Amino acid sequence: MPNRDPRHKSVSRRHFSKWCGSNLALGAAAIGGAALPHSVRSASAAAPSERLNIACIGVGGRGAANLSGVQEENVVALCDVDERRAAKSFEKYESARRFSDFRRMFDEMDRDIDAVVISTPDHTHFHPAWWAIERGKHIYLEKPLAHEVVEVRRLTEAARVKNVATQLGCQRHALTGLRAGVEFVRSGMIGEVREVHSWVKSGRGMPAVASRTDAPPTGLAWDLWLGPAPERPYSSGFAPYDWRFWWEFGTGETGNWGCHILDIPFWALELGRPIHVSASGPEPDLDRTPKALQSRLDFAARTSSTGTQLPPVSLHWYQGIPGVLSEKGIDPKLADKHNTLFIGSEGLLLCGFGAWKLLPAGVFADVSEPPRTLDASPGFHREWLNACRGEARASCHFDYAGPLTEAVLLANIAYRVQGDFAWDGDALRSSRADANALLTREYRTGWTV
Repeated sequence: MPNRDPRHKSVSRRHFSKWCGSNLALGAAAIGGAALPHSVRSASAAAPSERLNIACIGVGGRGAANLSGVQEENVVALCDVDERRAAKSFEKYESARRFSDFRRMFDEMDRDIDAVVISTPDHTHFHPAWWAIERGKHIYLEKPLAHEVVEVRRLTEAARVKNVATQLGCQRHALTGLRAGVEFVRSGMIGEVREVHSWVKSGRGMPAVASRTDAPPTGLAWDLWLGPAPERPYSSGFAPYDWRFWWEFGTGETGNWGCHILDIPFWALELGRPIHVSASGPEPDLDRTPKALQSRLDFAARTSSTGTQLPPVSLHWYQGIPGVLSEKGIDPKLADKHNTLFIGSEGLLLCGFGAWKLLPAGVFADVSEPPRTLDASPGFHREWLNACRGEARASCHFDYAGPLTEAVLLANIAYRVQGDFAWDGDALRSSRADANALLTREYRTGWTV
């Protein structure tokens, strides 16, 4: 519900009529039913009898952070293919059973697990998530939702059929700073939005080609790390981190940051599946992700969650700083603290995870904060835990995060084919054969599902 505290007078009367009234309700609704819980549970630990039995797959690095987000629950199993990176988590949760193969974990502990947290490399998101959903387990999954578009769709639809609580790891969704951008756009303060530019200021990609291979380090089950990917020798150029910049294992900076940054326009404008995708950049490498690219996703006109008709939108995504900033007279240095530019019929909004700026500055000089229309999150992991207990859906459930992830992966595909294509989201097909060939992948023997 909107914050109606009379002390909040920061939005000027001059702009009040532009966003008040029926448009105010837009901020309280989230995409496809992704609203935050209306009744928020206390963040304090539940009684022992009410705690969820949670299994975590991938418990080093990002997995350790996700473990801390659910530590008040009953952590019954930890699974990781790398004993060294998992050592601290193994030590901290010494009562949890330890596994290196998630399939064995499910075989032996199926009845003891209520929910699963998955924090593995991109190429191994789909399989443990599929195993969990098919067994009716609630699931928290790191972004991107999967490595391939078809995998994303399968998980999204399976979670809906099984009616399990889901949350994609776009944890910045809970930040007040990110929500400010959503609130400004949904208020109508900058008018009708038909064009958005989002970027990640990063030149990472194209890692050095491994000149030699080594024996896997002690404690790393390399075959399980590969999972469904083709068999190949271990190289420190792949694990533990640079896998992110190899197409076989990762999705580059677009997959790494796209689900975080494009969450802002997706939420603010209630976007779903694009109808046309294009991209360009340096000549693609068959194996490695690029250091820079630019892409465009076009979305059709649509009806908002409150019944308002929204216009078509072109969403531009960049790895690198977009030229549109200079074209609009915006200092490119502002790309350091901002990552998204909304172009409205009555003004511009430059925003990010913790900063925002309305332009022209003179027109919005008396606006000191956004209209507070979104309920505060009880905590990103807490949203999911509440949903597991039967309360409102978490804000980044798969019906919302699935289309977002598909869009991110389609941008990568358009770059790899160096062109454009029409996209039929219902049929899960593009107008180009080479793009369709990148929608899925073959799994090696023993991993087909």
